[in-house]
Amino acid sequence: MEDLLTYSLTVFMSFFAIMNPIANTPIFLGLVDGEKKEDKKKIARTATLTAFIIVLSFVIAGKYIFELFGITIPAFKITGGILIFYVGFEMLMSQKSKMHHTNANNENNLAISPLAIPILAGPGTIVTAMNSVTKASFIHIGIVIAIFGLIIYMTYLAFRYSEIIVDKVGNNLISVIGKLMGLILAIIGIGMITEGIKLSFNL
Repeated sequence: MEDLLTYSLTVFMSFFAIMNPIANTPIFLGLVDGEKKEDKKKIARTATLTAFIIVLSFVIAGKYIFELFGITIPAFKITGGILIFYVGFEMLMSQKSKMHHTNANNENNLAISPLAIPILAGPGTIVTAMNSVTKASFIHIGIVIAIFGLIIYMTYLAFRYSEIIVDKVGNNLISVIGKLMGLILAIIGIGMITEGIKLSFNL
């Protein structure tokens, strides 16, 4: 029982460090800027549910998915890094993301990419999940799924009540935080690209 508790805490801390619902809230606010209140709720729900399904799929059948499509971790890191850098750069330059365009499916497009993947269910999250279940028993796999579900729910709540955070903190500070998060996202993106290149060439 003590081993399972230690394992659970380790998995929780790993997922929380990678996803950090609190740090992702300003990123969410920056991306959904200009959307209606109801659309923001839909985006939050769709993004977190999609991220959960993606990671759940990799936890259960990650190895086979990579083999089936010939996907490598380095390629996944490089591609995810480029997209994260692009989004972060737009936020840093105070540009409204080109992912904002007025059509009926806009909230779904934004929720799936870049929110669900690669921001929530990015290379780091997927690799963390897959590493946690390597040679693991069904009990350990169940623990990983349950803990990731908890982190996803915490993220949904942070996104869902982001308007309250804006009201309490203020638009000016949120704007500054958004720029800082944009810078951090750009740096994370470059880091992913660098890691992918290093892995590709065994540097």
